[in-house]
Amino acid sequence: MADLIVKAAVKEALDDKNVSSDFYGALDDEVTELLEDAARRAEANDRKTVQPRDL
Repeated sequence: MADLIVKAAVKEALDDKNVSSDFYGALDDEVTELLEDAARRAEANDRKTVQPRDL
């Protein structure tokens, strides 16, 4: 799967904090897992549309 996060947006959101280079990969993994879980919930409810409640 492609990178789901935008490094520049992460740095901007964290304002004046330093971000280690391996943080981005870990964050991308977390987002990927979150999306996969949401897709499973939608499918378990016989939907193809992932909705906020699936998070």
